[in-house]
Amino acid sequence: MSKELNEVKIGIIGLGYVGLPLAVEFAKKYPTIGFDIDSKRVGELNAGKDKTLEVEDDLLSSVTVTEFSEKNPKGLLPTSLSADLADCTVYIVTVPTPTDKHNRPVLTPMLKASENIAQYLKRGDVVIYESTVYPGVTEDECVPLLEKVSGLKFNEDFFAGYSPERINPGDKEHTVAKILKVTSGSTPEIAEFVDQLYRTVITAGTYKASSIKVAEAAKVIENSQRDINIAFVNELSKIFNLLGIDTNEVLEAAGTKWNFLKFKPGLVGGHCIGVDPFYLAQKAQEMGYHPEIILAGRRLNDSMGKHVATEVIKLMMRKDLKVIDAHVLILGFTFKEDCPDVRNTRVIDIYQELKTYDINVDVYDPWANPIEVRHEYGIDILSGTNVPNLTDYSAIILAVAHKEFASLEIQKSDSQVVFDVKGILDKKLIDARL
Repeated sequence: MSKELNEVKIGIIGLGYVGLPLAVEFAKKYPTIGFDIDSKRVGELNAGKDKTLEVEDDLLSSVTVTEFSEKNPKGLLPTSLSADLADCTVYIVTVPTPTDKHNRPVLTPMLKASENIAQYLKRGDVVIYESTVYPGVTEDECVPLLEKVSGLKFNEDFFAGYSPERINPGDKEHTVAKILKVTSGSTPEIAEFVDQLYRTVITAGTYKASSIKVAEAAKVIENSQRDINIAFVNELSKIFNLLGIDTNEVLEAAGTKWNFLKFKPGLVGGHCIGVDPFYLAQKAQEMGYHPEIILAGRRLNDSMGKHVATEVIKLMMRKDLKVIDAHVLILGFTFKEDCPDVRNTRVIDIYQELKTYDINVDVYDPWANPIEVRHEYGIDILSGTNVPNLTDYSAIILAVAHKEFASLEIQKSDSQVVFDVKGILDKKLIDARL
Protein backbone atom coordinates (compact mmCIF):
# COMPACT_ATOMS: atom_id res chain seq x y z
CA MET A 1 0.00 0.00 0.00
CA SER A 2 2.79 2.45 0.82
CA LYS A 3 4.36 1.81 -2.58
CA GLU A 4 1.07 2.62 -4.31
CA LEU A 5 0.70 5.83 -2.30
CA ASN A 6 4.23 6.86 -3.22
CA GLU A 7 3.33 6.56 -6.90
CA VAL A 8 0.13 8.58 -6.68
CA LYS A 9 -0.47 11.64 -8.85
CA ILE A 10 -3.74 13.35 -8.00
CA GLY A 11 -6.15 15.23 -10.25
CA ILE A 12 -8.80 17.39 -8.54
CA ILE A 13 -11.69 18.31 -10.84
CA GLY A 14 -13.38 21.48 -9.60
CA LEU A 15 -11.52 24.18 -7.63
CA GLY A 16 -14.35 25.77 -5.67
CA TYR A 17 -15.12 25.79 -1.94
CA VAL A 18 -14.62 22.02 -1.74
CA GLY A 19 -11.94 21.28 -4.32
CA LEU A 20 -9.39 23.99 -3.58
CA PRO A 21 -8.86 23.34 0.17
CA LEU A 22 -8.61 19.61 -0.57
CA ALA A 23 -6.17 20.19 -3.43
CA VAL A 24 -3.98 22.33 -1.17
CA GLU A 25 -3.83 19.57 1.46
CA PHE A 26 -2.93 16.90 -1.10
CA ALA A 27 -0.38 19.23 -2.71
CA LYS A 28 1.62 19.25 0.51
CA LYS A 29 2.40 15.55 -0.05
CA TYR A 30 1.66 14.64 -3.68
CA PRO A 31 1.94 16.07 -7.19
CA THR A 32 -1.57 17.49 -7.62
CA ILE A 33 -3.25 18.83 -10.74
CA GLY A 34 -6.13 21.18 -9.96
CA PHE A 35 -8.49 21.42 -12.94
CA ASP A 36 -11.32 23.91 -13.36
CA ILE A 37 -13.22 24.93 -16.49
CA ASP A 38 -13.18 28.57 -15.30
CA SER A 39 -9.92 29.95 -16.73
CA LYS A 40 -10.38 33.20 -14.78
CA ARG A 41 -10.54 31.23 -11.53
CA VAL A 42 -7.39 29.30 -12.51
CA GLY A 43 -5.59 32.56 -13.30
CA GLU A 44 -6.46 33.98 -9.88
CA LEU A 45 -5.22 30.83 -8.14
CA ASN A 46 -1.95 30.87 -10.06
CA ALA A 47 -1.58 34.47 -8.89
CA GLY A 48 -2.03 33.31 -5.30
CA LYS A 49 -5.55 34.65 -4.78
CA ASP A 50 -8.63 32.70 -3.64
CA LYS A 51 -11.81 34.75 -3.94
CA THR A 52 -13.74 32.22 -1.83
CA LEU A 53 -11.39 33.10 1.08
CA GLU A 54 -11.19 29.42 2.06
CA VAL A 55 -7.41 29.28 1.57
CA GLU A 56 -5.04 31.97 2.82
CA ASP A 57 -3.05 33.64 0.04
CA ASP A 58 0.30 32.78 1.66
CA LEU A 59 -0.60 29.11 1.94
CA LEU A 60 -1.89 28.99 -1.63
CA SER A 61 1.27 30.59 -2.98
CA SER A 62 3.47 28.23 -0.96
CA VAL A 63 2.02 25.09 -2.59
CA THR A 64 1.39 26.39 -6.13
CA VAL A 65 3.84 25.24 -8.82
CA THR A 66 4.13 25.69 -12.59
CA GLU A 67 5.61 22.23 -13.22
CA PHE A 68 6.79 19.08 -11.44
CA SER A 69 10.40 17.89 -11.41
CA GLU A 70 12.72 15.61 -9.47
CA LYS A 71 13.73 18.65 -7.45
CA ASN A 72 10.10 19.75 -7.04
CA PRO A 73 8.00 16.54 -7.06
CA LYS A 74 4.93 17.82 -5.22
CA GLY A 75 2.67 20.87 -5.18
CA LEU A 76 -0.49 22.20 -6.80
CA LEU A 77 -0.64 23.01 -10.48
CA PRO A 78 -3.93 24.84 -11.24
CA THR A 79 -5.01 24.51 -14.88
CA SER A 80 -7.97 24.88 -17.23
CA LEU A 81 -6.41 22.50 -19.78
CA SER A 82 -7.93 19.05 -19.29
CA ALA A 83 -4.97 17.41 -21.07
CA ASP A 84 -2.89 18.22 -17.97
CA LEU A 85 -4.88 15.49 -16.19
CA ALA A 86 -3.62 12.79 -18.56
CA ASP A 87 -0.99 11.19 -16.33
CA CYS A 88 -2.89 11.33 -13.03
CA THR A 89 -3.54 8.03 -11.24
CA VAL A 90 -6.23 9.22 -8.82
CA TYR A 91 -9.03 11.54 -9.93
CA ILE A 92 -11.16 13.33 -7.32
CA VAL A 93 -14.39 15.01 -8.46
CA THR A 94 -15.44 18.04 -6.39
CA VAL A 95 -17.89 19.78 -8.72
CA PRO A 96 -21.20 21.36 -7.59
CA THR A 97 -24.40 19.31 -7.47
CA PRO A 98 -27.21 21.90 -7.60
CA THR A 99 -30.95 21.58 -8.18
CA ASP A 100 -33.00 23.17 -10.95
CA LYS A 101 -35.90 25.59 -10.52
CA HIS A 102 -38.19 22.62 -9.81
CA ASN A 103 -35.81 21.37 -7.08
CA ARG A 104 -34.74 18.38 -9.15
CA PRO A 105 -31.10 17.21 -8.88
CA VAL A 106 -28.79 18.45 -11.64
CA LEU A 107 -26.07 15.86 -12.25
CA THR A 108 -24.69 17.56 -15.37
CA PRO A 109 -21.47 18.85 -13.71
CA MET A 110 -20.68 15.36 -12.35
CA LEU A 111 -21.41 13.67 -15.67
CA LYS A 112 -19.34 16.21 -17.61
CA ALA A 113 -16.47 15.72 -15.17
CA SER A 114 -16.76 11.94 -15.60
CA GLU A 115 -16.62 12.29 -19.39
CA ASN A 116 -13.57 14.50 -19.07
CA ILE A 117 -11.76 12.04 -16.80
CA ALA A 118 -12.73 9.01 -18.92
CA GLN A 119 -10.72 10.16 -21.93
CA TYR A 120 -7.54 9.91 -19.82
CA LEU A 121 -8.43 6.84 -17.74
CA LYS A 122 -5.77 4.10 -17.62
CA ARG A 123 -5.51 0.63 -16.12
CA GLY A 124 -5.27 0.81 -12.35
CA ASP A 125 -6.63 4.37 -12.03
CA VAL A 126 -9.08 5.27 -9.27
CA VAL A 127 -11.89 7.84 -9.59
CA ILE A 128 -13.21 9.24 -6.29
CA TYR A 129 -16.34 11.39 -6.07
CA GLU A 130 -16.88 13.94 -3.29
CA SER A 131 -19.92 15.81 -4.63
CA THR A 132 -23.15 15.31 -2.67
CA VAL A 133 -25.52 12.91 -4.44
CA TYR A 134 -28.29 10.43 -3.71
CA PRO A 135 -27.27 6.79 -3.14
CA GLY A 136 -26.37 5.08 -6.41
CA VAL A 137 -25.14 8.02 -8.49
CA THR A 138 -21.47 6.97 -8.44
CA GLU A 139 -22.04 3.38 -9.59
CA ASP A 140 -25.27 3.75 -11.58
CA GLU A 141 -24.71 7.09 -13.34
CA CYS A 142 -21.01 7.97 -13.36
CA VAL A 143 -19.30 4.58 -13.68
CA PRO A 144 -21.20 3.52 -16.85
CA LEU A 145 -20.12 6.82 -18.43
CA LEU A 146 -16.51 6.18 -17.41
CA GLU A 147 -16.71 2.71 -18.98
CA LYS A 148 -18.37 3.92 -22.16
CA VAL A 149 -15.95 6.75 -22.93
CA SER A 150 -12.75 5.01 -21.78
CA GLY A 151 -13.49 1.54 -23.13
CA LEU A 152 -12.22 0.12 -19.83
CA LYS A 153 -14.03 -2.29 -17.51
CA PHE A 154 -15.07 -1.25 -14.01
CA ASN A 155 -13.39 -3.08 -11.11
CA GLU A 156 -11.04 -4.82 -13.54
CA ASP A 157 -9.29 -1.97 -15.35
CA PHE A 158 -10.26 1.00 -13.17
CA PHE A 159 -11.91 1.51 -9.78
CA ALA A 160 -14.10 4.03 -7.97
CA GLY A 161 -14.51 5.50 -4.52
CA TYR A 162 -16.75 7.97 -2.74
CA SER A 163 -15.67 10.27 0.09
CA PRO A 164 -18.29 12.94 0.83
CA GLU A 165 -17.05 16.49 1.25
CA ARG A 166 -17.44 18.03 4.67
CA ILE A 167 -16.37 21.59 3.97
CA ASN A 168 -18.00 24.29 6.10
CA PRO A 169 -17.55 27.58 4.15
CA GLY A 170 -16.15 30.42 6.21
CA ASP A 171 -15.21 28.14 9.13
CA LYS A 172 -11.51 28.64 9.94
CA GLU A 173 -11.62 26.19 12.85
CA HIS A 174 -13.19 23.14 11.20
CA THR A 175 -11.04 23.07 8.08
CA VAL A 176 -10.87 20.11 5.68
CA ALA A 177 -7.97 18.38 7.45
CA LYS A 178 -9.63 18.75 10.86
CA ILE A 179 -12.96 17.12 9.98
CA LEU A 180 -13.20 13.32 10.14
CA LYS A 181 -13.59 11.95 6.60
CA VAL A 182 -15.89 9.14 5.48
CA THR A 183 -14.31 7.00 2.75
CA SER A 184 -15.37 4.06 0.58
CA GLY A 185 -14.26 2.06 -2.45
CA SER A 186 -15.67 -0.22 -5.13
CA THR A 187 -13.71 -3.25 -3.86
CA PRO A 188 -12.34 -4.05 -0.39
CA GLU A 189 -8.80 -3.40 -1.62
CA ILE A 190 -9.71 -0.06 -3.20
CA ALA A 191 -11.70 0.93 -0.11
CA GLU A 192 -8.52 0.42 1.93
CA PHE A 193 -6.43 2.34 -0.62
CA VAL A 194 -8.86 5.30 -0.64
CA ASP A 195 -8.97 5.28 3.17
CA GLN A 196 -5.18 5.25 3.47
CA LEU A 197 -4.83 7.98 0.84
CA TYR A 198 -7.11 10.37 2.72
CA ARG A 199 -5.55 9.42 6.02
CA THR A 200 -2.25 10.91 4.84
CA VAL A 201 -3.81 14.40 4.70
CA ILE A 202 -6.82 14.30 7.06
CA THR A 203 -5.40 14.76 10.55
CA ALA A 204 -8.82 14.17 12.15
CA GLY A 205 -8.80 10.62 10.79
CA THR A 206 -11.10 8.63 8.53
CA TYR A 207 -14.09 6.31 8.74
CA LYS A 208 -14.27 3.54 6.14
CA ALA A 209 -17.89 2.90 5.12
CA SER A 210 -18.95 -0.58 4.05
CA SER A 211 -19.89 0.50 0.52
CA ILE A 212 -20.05 3.47 -1.83
CA LYS A 213 -23.85 3.65 -1.48
CA VAL A 214 -23.59 3.77 2.32
CA ALA A 215 -21.10 6.66 2.07
CA GLU A 216 -23.36 8.51 -0.40
CA ALA A 217 -26.38 8.02 1.88
CA ALA A 218 -24.44 9.14 4.97
CA LYS A 219 -23.60 12.44 3.34
CA VAL A 220 -27.07 13.23 2.09
CA ILE A 221 -28.69 12.54 5.49
CA GLU A 222 -26.20 14.73 7.38
CA ASN A 223 -27.66 17.86 5.84
CA SER A 224 -31.21 16.50 5.68
CA GLN A 225 -31.07 15.98 9.45
CA ARG A 226 -29.91 19.57 10.03
CA ASP A 227 -32.58 20.85 7.65
CA ILE A 228 -35.36 19.04 9.52
CA ASN A 229 -34.11 20.18 12.95
CA ILE A 230 -33.91 23.79 11.81
CA ALA A 231 -37.38 23.49 10.25
CA PHE A 232 -38.68 22.38 13.65
CA VAL A 233 -37.32 25.45 15.47
CA ASN A 234 -38.46 27.69 12.61
CA GLU A 235 -41.97 26.36 13.10
CA LEU A 236 -41.62 26.94 16.83
CA SER A 237 -40.60 30.54 16.15
CA LYS A 238 -43.80 31.08 14.16
CA ILE A 239 -45.91 29.56 16.95
CA PHE A 240 -44.17 31.44 19.77
CA ASN A 241 -44.47 34.70 17.81
CA LEU A 242 -48.25 34.23 17.82
CA LEU A 243 -48.10 33.52 21.56
CA GLY A 244 -45.95 36.56 22.29
CA ILE A 245 -43.05 34.45 23.57
CA ASP A 246 -39.38 35.02 22.66
CA THR A 247 -38.13 31.90 20.84
CA ASN A 248 -34.49 32.34 21.83
CA GLU A 249 -35.43 32.52 25.50
CA VAL A 250 -37.47 29.32 25.15
CA LEU A 251 -34.58 27.54 23.46
CA GLU A 252 -32.13 28.70 26.14
CA ALA A 253 -34.40 27.35 28.86
CA ALA A 254 -34.96 24.03 27.07
CA GLY A 255 -31.23 23.82 26.31
CA THR A 256 -30.45 23.30 29.99
CA LYS A 257 -31.49 19.64 29.51
CA TRP A 258 -28.41 17.54 28.68
CA ASN A 259 -29.85 15.88 25.56
CA PHE A 260 -31.69 18.85 24.04
CA LEU A 261 -30.44 19.58 20.51
CA LYS A 262 -29.43 23.25 20.25
CA PHE A 263 -30.65 24.49 16.89
CA LYS A 264 -31.69 28.06 16.18
CA PRO A 265 -34.31 29.47 13.80
CA GLY A 266 -33.18 31.23 10.64
CA LEU A 267 -32.90 31.29 6.88
CA VAL A 268 -31.68 27.99 5.43
CA GLY A 269 -29.77 28.51 2.20
CA GLY A 270 -26.40 27.60 0.79
CA HIS A 271 -25.40 24.73 -1.43
CA CYS A 272 -25.72 21.98 1.19
CA ILE A 273 -28.55 22.11 3.72
CA GLY A 274 -30.90 23.93 1.34
CA VAL A 275 -30.19 21.55 -1.56
CA ASP A 276 -29.15 18.07 -0.40
CA PRO A 277 -32.54 16.95 1.01
CA PHE A 278 -33.99 17.22 -2.51
CA TYR A 279 -31.46 14.63 -3.72
CA LEU A 280 -32.65 12.08 -1.17
CA ALA A 281 -36.28 12.98 -1.83
CA GLN A 282 -35.84 12.53 -5.57
CA LYS A 283 -34.38 9.04 -5.17
CA ALA A 284 -37.08 8.06 -2.68
CA GLN A 285 -39.79 9.14 -5.13
CA GLU A 286 -38.15 7.15 -7.92
CA MET A 287 -38.43 4.11 -5.65
CA GLY A 288 -42.14 4.77 -5.12
CA TYR A 289 -41.92 6.36 -1.67
CA HIS A 290 -43.11 9.91 -0.99
CA PRO A 291 -40.91 11.42 1.75
CA GLU A 292 -43.13 13.43 4.06
CA ILE A 293 -40.90 14.86 6.78
CA ILE A 294 -38.00 15.73 4.46
CA LEU A 295 -40.16 17.71 2.01
CA ALA A 296 -42.23 19.29 4.79
CA GLY A 297 -39.01 20.55 6.36
CA ARG A 298 -37.88 21.99 3.02
CA ARG A 299 -41.21 23.76 2.50
CA LEU A 300 -41.15 25.29 5.95
CA ASN A 301 -37.56 26.48 5.71
CA ASP A 302 -38.16 27.95 2.27
CA SER A 303 -41.10 29.94 3.70
CA MET A 304 -39.00 31.84 6.25
CA GLY A 305 -37.89 34.69 3.99
CA LYS A 306 -41.47 35.59 3.18
CA HIS A 307 -42.36 35.22 6.87
CA VAL A 308 -39.65 37.73 7.89
CA ALA A 309 -40.81 40.25 5.29
CA THR A 310 -44.45 39.90 6.40
CA GLU A 311 -43.53 40.41 10.05
CA VAL A 312 -41.55 43.56 9.19
CA ILE A 313 -44.55 44.95 7.27
CA LYS A 314 -46.81 44.30 10.29
CA LEU A 315 -44.37 46.05 12.62
CA MET A 316 -44.18 49.06 10.30
CA MET A 317 -47.97 49.31 10.21
CA ARG A 318 -48.16 49.13 14.00
CA LYS A 319 -45.83 52.15 14.18
CA ASP A 320 -47.99 53.91 11.59
CA LEU A 321 -45.09 53.98 9.13
CA LYS A 322 -45.82 54.26 5.43
CA VAL A 323 -45.30 50.93 3.63
CA ILE A 324 -45.66 51.73 -0.07
CA ASP A 325 -42.54 53.59 -1.30
CA ALA A 326 -40.87 53.12 2.10
CA HIS A 327 -37.11 52.59 2.28
CA VAL A 328 -35.94 49.35 3.91
CA LEU A 329 -32.35 48.18 4.45
CA ILE A 330 -31.34 44.51 4.50
CA LEU A 331 -27.99 43.91 6.16
CA GLY A 332 -26.30 40.88 4.62
CA PHE A 333 -26.91 38.85 1.50
CA THR A 334 -24.56 35.84 1.62
CA PHE A 335 -26.01 32.52 2.72
CA LYS A 336 -24.09 32.61 6.02
CA GLU A 337 -21.96 34.94 8.13
CA ASP A 338 -18.35 35.92 7.39
CA CYS A 339 -18.36 34.14 4.04
CA PRO A 340 -18.62 35.54 0.47
CA ASP A 341 -20.75 32.65 -0.86
CA VAL A 342 -24.10 33.84 -2.25
CA ARG A 343 -25.21 30.52 -3.76
CA ASN A 344 -28.81 29.67 -2.87
CA THR A 345 -29.03 32.50 -0.34
CA ARG A 346 -32.54 32.82 1.04
CA VAL A 347 -32.09 36.54 1.80
CA ILE A 348 -33.35 37.02 -1.76
CA ASP A 349 -36.76 35.78 -0.56
CA ILE A 350 -37.00 38.67 1.93
CA TYR A 351 -35.99 41.12 -0.80
CA GLN A 352 -38.50 39.83 -3.33
CA GLU A 353 -41.39 39.73 -0.87
CA LEU A 354 -40.74 43.32 0.24
CA LYS A 355 -40.68 44.44 -3.39
CA THR A 356 -44.24 43.13 -3.84
CA TYR A 357 -45.30 45.93 -1.46
CA ASP A 358 -43.62 48.52 -3.73
CA ILE A 359 -40.96 49.10 -1.09
CA ASN A 360 -37.55 50.54 -2.00
CA VAL A 361 -35.12 47.90 -0.75
CA ASP A 362 -31.38 48.41 -0.32
CA VAL A 363 -29.10 45.47 0.45
CA TYR A 364 -25.71 46.06 2.05
CA ASP A 365 -23.14 43.28 2.34
CA PRO A 366 -19.38 43.93 2.68
CA TRP A 367 -18.63 40.25 1.98
CA ALA A 368 -20.68 39.70 -1.20
CA ASN A 369 -19.41 40.40 -4.72
CA PRO A 370 -21.91 42.83 -6.35
CA ILE A 371 -21.08 41.51 -9.85
CA GLU A 372 -21.80 37.95 -8.78
CA VAL A 373 -25.06 38.99 -7.09
CA ARG A 374 -26.14 40.89 -10.20
CA HIS A 375 -25.33 37.85 -12.38
CA GLU A 376 -27.06 35.30 -10.12
CA TYR A 377 -30.07 37.27 -8.87
CA GLY A 378 -30.44 40.29 -11.13
CA ILE A 379 -30.30 42.83 -8.31
CA ASP A 380 -27.78 45.51 -7.34
CA ILE A 381 -26.41 45.57 -3.82
CA LEU A 382 -24.25 47.97 -1.82
CA SER A 383 -20.84 46.63 -0.84
CA GLY A 384 -17.47 47.91 0.35
CA THR A 385 -16.69 49.49 3.72
CA ASN A 386 -19.06 52.46 3.47
CA VAL A 387 -22.12 51.54 5.52
CA PRO A 388 -25.36 53.22 4.37
CA ASN A 389 -26.82 55.91 6.62
CA LEU A 390 -29.05 53.82 8.90
CA THR A 391 -31.34 56.75 9.67
CA ASP A 392 -32.51 56.86 6.04
CA TYR A 393 -34.64 53.73 6.45
CA SER A 394 -38.06 52.96 7.92
CA ALA A 395 -36.93 49.41 8.67
CA ILE A 396 -33.65 47.57 9.06
CA ILE A 397 -33.47 43.80 8.72
CA LEU A 398 -30.31 42.16 10.04
CA ALA A 399 -30.35 39.06 7.84
CA VAL A 400 -26.76 37.78 8.12
CA ALA A 401 -24.56 37.91 11.23
CA HIS A 402 -21.39 39.27 9.65
CA LYS A 403 -18.90 40.39 12.33
CA GLU A 404 -18.97 43.93 10.86
CA PHE A 405 -22.64 44.31 11.79
CA ALA A 406 -22.15 43.68 15.51
CA SER A 407 -20.60 47.14 15.98
CA LEU A 408 -23.25 49.09 14.05
CA GLU A 409 -25.39 51.49 16.06
CA ILE A 410 -28.74 49.92 15.37
CA GLN A 411 -31.67 50.78 17.63
CA LYS A 412 -35.42 50.70 17.19
CA SER A 413 -37.37 53.94 17.40
CA ASP A 414 -40.83 55.33 16.74
CA SER A 415 -39.77 55.96 13.14
CA GLN A 416 -37.78 52.80 12.53
CA VAL A 417 -38.41 49.05 12.80
CA VAL A 418 -35.49 46.72 13.56
CA PHE A 419 -35.87 42.99 12.87
CA ASP A 420 -33.00 40.71 13.90
CA VAL A 421 -33.19 37.46 11.90
CA LYS A 422 -30.03 36.04 13.49
CA GLY A 423 -30.69 37.03 17.10
CA ILE A 424 -27.31 38.71 17.66
CA LEU A 425 -28.50 42.15 18.84
CA ASP A 426 -29.57 43.09 22.36
CA LYS A 427 -33.28 42.46 22.71
CA LYS A 428 -33.78 46.02 23.97
CA LEU A 429 -32.54 47.44 20.65
CA ILE A 430 -34.92 45.53 18.37
CA ASP A 431 -38.60 45.19 17.65
CA ALA A 432 -38.56 41.49 16.92
CA ARG A 433 -36.47 38.46 16.00
CA LEU A 434 -37.12 34.92 14.89
